[in-house]
This record gives sequence, C-alpha cells and structure tokens, in this order.
Amino acid sequence: MKRITQATFITSSTCLKNCPDFNLPEIALIGRSNVGKSSFINTLTNRKKLAKTSNTPGKTRLINFFNINEELIIADLPGYGYAKISKTEQQKWSKILEEYLKDREPLKAVIQFIDARHDVQNNDYQMREWLDFHKIYIITLATKTDTLSKNEAFRAIQNISKTLNTEVIEFSSKTGIGKDKILAVFTGIIKDSD
Repeated sequence: MKRITQATFITSSTCLKNCPDFNLPEIALIGRSNVGKSSFINTLTNRKKLAKTSNTPGKTRLINFFNINEELIIADLPGYGYAKISKTEQQKWSKILEEYLKDREPLKAVIQFIDARHDVQNNDYQMREWLDFHKIYIITLATKTDTLSKNEAFRAIQNISKTLNTEVIEFSSKTGIGKDKILAVFTGIIKDSD
C-alpha cells in the first residue's frame, strides 16, 4: 500500500458481539488515553476530521471501525489508563478490550501507541505482557516525537525499545515521520492475509 486513496468511517460497536464482520484483515489501535490514535488515523489517511480528536482524555468509549482502501480495517479501541472515570467504568472497558483482542477473528495485529514524552507507564507494560501472553502480533509506535528535540526523541525511542524489548517506529502526526513505515507494515499484513 503506497498510499491511502480511500478511507471511511464505518461504524462504532460497544462490544465484541456487536462488531460486524467485514471480511477484511483488521488492525487494532491501542494505547493510553490521549496518546494520538485519532491524529494517527487522520495523518495516515490525509483526512483532517475522519477520526474525532479531543483534548479530553477518555473520549473514545467505543470500538470505531475504519475501512482503508477496501483492503484493511482499522479498529480504534478505547484508551486505557484514564483515571477520571469510575472503577466500574474502567472494569467495563477492560472487559470490552479483552474480549475483542482475544476473540476477534479478523484481527491480524495490534499497534500499541506509546507517548514518547514520558517513560513507558505501568499499564503500557501490563498491556504489552497481556498481548504477548495471548500471542498477538504487536507493532510499537512512539508518538508525539515532534515535541522533543532530535536527541530527546532518539533517547525516548531507545528507552521504549529497551523497556519493551521491541523495535519501535517513530511517528508524528505533525511531520508525517513514520507514515511510510506504517503503510509498508499494512501492505505486509494484507499480503499475508490473502
């Protein structure tokens, strides 16, 4: 996939059993609240308002599905680690995430978003361990690197890579860095799903 020529929001679902089957490979986006998942979708698709961005953490409370080039589905999942919601609500979200990630058949990979401005948080690490345990293919993305100097960004990416023991793709919705790498990953997933 050299570029995205067609991108549409399809639907939102509250839980796994309400998720439609699109007969296409699916990639899920996961990360702490306000880590930049909506900006990622908008940058990737060159559409400013395809995914709603918000300065208020905890806004995404549904699984939002986007069709990319009629070849791939992106599922934007609710952010984790947002403290200003009730424990009951947090548990409900955890259950929804867990069911979807474990049992969603078309799911081929998860992109885990890590905010490069901060150290890897406990819940990032726990999510990582959980995904590893369930043998889910993970792509790690360091976001918001444009807010750091080149040296700081380099150190932040090395730190994330070392902490999570993985390769990290640097991504910025402001500069577009990392976009080509992500599109190449998408191409690989589509080919493997044929």
